[in-house]
Amino acid sequence: MSQKLAKFIFYKVLGWKMVGAFPGHINKMVIAVAPHTSYFDFFLGVLVRAVLNEPINWIGKKSLFDSPIGWFFRWMGGAPIDRSKKSDTVAATVKIFKSRSIFRLALSPEGTRKKVDRWKTGFYFIAKAAEVPIVLVAFDFGKKKVKFSSPLIPTDHKEADLAEYQQFFDGVEGYHH
Repeated sequence: MSQKLAKFIFYKVLGWKMVGAFPGHINKMVIAVAPHTSYFDFFLGVLVRAVLNEPINWIGKKSLFDSPIGWFFRWMGGAPIDRSKKSDTVAATVKIFKSRSIFRLALSPEGTRKKVDRWKTGFYFIAKAAEVPIVLVAFDFGKKKVKFSSPLIPTDHKEADLAEYQQFFDGVEGYHH
């Protein structure tokens, strides 16, 4: 989708806004997108990526990429990863970061579309091990806003960092069917 068409759809047709700025000058980062409440989040993410006109990646199970439409998943920015129980997903993802000059990994810290009390911490450990910043992105369907944080460097104080990250999402509404 062209950037011009994406902007028309995002701003004019859907009436959304962006708050903050995507740090396009940073080639490697973990992008933690929340809340993840619906399949619509994926489509909004694809639209936002087109509006920004920036490469943004994701990881998926290896079998998706071995299928007849694996080319499509790669074209959409996907990177295959072995997500079996015996595999270390954090280490495998860090290896992808190290092998590429540009890799901006978007993922949901919830790890599911269901409401959760605690985020999974893989995104945090990936960013720390890959030595890349985390950018928080809120999809606020209540206010029709996509909100970007400044790049955040994870410290050695995981609980304090995660509490700070979660504050960024206070008052943000996910998509409700």
